[in-house]
Amino acid sequence: MKVLELNKETEKILLAELKKRDPGSMTKYEDAVNDIIENVRTNGDKALFEYTKKFDGFDLNAGNILVSEEEIEEAYKDTDKKLIEVIRKALVNIRAFHEKQKQNSWFTSSENGTFLGQKIMPLERAGVYVPGGKAVYPSSVLMNVAPAKAAGVKEIIMTTPAGKDGKVNPAVLAAAKEAGVDKVYKVGGAQAIAALAYGTESIPKVDKIVGPGNIYVALAKKAVFGNVSIDSIAGPSEILVLADESANPKYVAADLLSQAEHDEMASAILITTSKELADRVLEEIEGFIEKLPRTDIIKASLENVGHILIAESMDEAIEAVNNVASEHLEILTKNPLETMTKIKNAGAIFMGEYSSEPLGDYFAGPNHILPTNGTAKFFSPLSVDDFVKKSSVIYYSKEALNEVHEDIEAFARAEGLYAHENSIKVRFGED
Repeated sequence: MKVLELNKETEKILLAELKKRDPGSMTKYEDAVNDIIENVRTNGDKALFEYTKKFDGFDLNAGNILVSEEEIEEAYKDTDKKLIEVIRKALVNIRAFHEKQKQNSWFTSSENGTFLGQKIMPLERAGVYVPGGKAVYPSSVLMNVAPAKAAGVKEIIMTTPAGKDGKVNPAVLAAAKEAGVDKVYKVGGAQAIAALAYGTESIPKVDKIVGPGNIYVALAKKAVFGNVSIDSIAGPSEILVLADESANPKYVAADLLSQAEHDEMASAILITTSKELADRVLEEIEGFIEKLPRTDIIKASLENVGHILIAESMDEAIEAVNNVASEHLEILTKNPLETMTKIKNAGAIFMGEYSSEPLGDYFAGPNHILPTNGTAKFFSPLSVDDFVKKSSVIYYSKEALNEVHEDIEAFARAEGLYAHENSIKVRFGED
C-alpha cells in the first residue's frame, strides 16, 4: 500500500488512480461488446448458444436454457442447509428495509377545478444479472430482487452463466428461489445483457437490467441503456475507512482486506489523522495476508489501488472523504455519529467498530448494490425507486384554465411556439 501525507497533490493522485478503474474509460473492449450485442439482437438464440459454447464451454440450446424446477430442487439438496437458513434470515432484514422505501401515488385538488398528482406504478418486467467467475454471489441475488419485489414488479427474470456441466451454482439458485425470481436462464456475459435488452426466442425483453458483472457486462449495460433502463455501470469494489487514533488497527486492517479480496482493481483506502494507527494497520495487514486465502488478489489490489493517507486534521480528512465519494465508507472515530453528519458523499456509511462492511453486504438490510467510481456524488444505492415509474396527472376545469390562459399564451409567444398558444386560445373562442 502507498502511504502518503494527505494534501491537495496526493489527493489529486489518488482520484486519478481511482478514475482509471472506471469501466466507461476502458474503450478497448467496446468494439467486441458492440459486436456481441448486434449479433444477439439480429440472431437471437442462435448467437446466445454460440457464445455460450465459446466462452463457457457449455452446449446451450432451447431445451436447457431455462433452469427447471428439478434443477432448483437439486440445488436445495446441494446447498448447505445452514446457508439456506442464513439466506432466509437475511431476506427478512432486506425486505423490511426496502418495504420502508415504498411511496404511494398522491393527488391534490382545488376548489376552482384543478386536480394534480403523481401516479406511481411498478415496472412490468425486470432482468437481474448475476455473475459467475472469481466468486459466487447469492447475496447479490437477494439485493437485486428484494427491492423489485417490494416495488411490485410483475415478473423478475435472472440470467447467470452455467459451468461446462450446464449447472448453475446451487447457492445462487436457492437464493433466487427464496427471493422470488420467476425464471432463471443459463446465460452470462455481454450476450446475456443483449438478450435481456432486446429479447430472443427464449428470453423475453425486460424494462430494466440490474446487477453487477465484469467489464464486458458493464460496457454492455452502457451500450443498451436507452432501449432499456439500467441500475448503473458498476466498477470494482471500494472501501474507504476514516479513522482517528481511537480506532482498532486490527479491525481497520481486516475491513480493508474485506474489499481487496474482491478483485485486483478493488480499492482499499485508509484516511487517518494518526501516523501511529497507519503504521500498526500496515503491520496487521501483513499478518492477515499470511493467513487469508485469495492472497494473490489481495496483494494485487493493495499494490494497484491501496492507499493510506495521513491527514493533519479531521476536517481535512473529511473533505478528502467527500471528494473520493467511496462506495463503502467506514467511520471509526471517537464519535462516529457526529462525524457522519459531515459526510456528503458515500454509497453506504458504516459507523463504529462493530459495523464492518460485510454486515451491509449480507445481513443488515440496506442494499449492497452501490455507486462506485465517485458516482456517490450523484447516484444512490439500488432501491425500490429503481423499479417504479412515475406519471404526472393533470386536470383543469374550464374555470381553472380561464384564470390562467392568458399567462400560458404569453409564455408560448415568448418562446415562438404559436401552435402552443393556439392550443389554449381556441378553447376560449379566440382566433
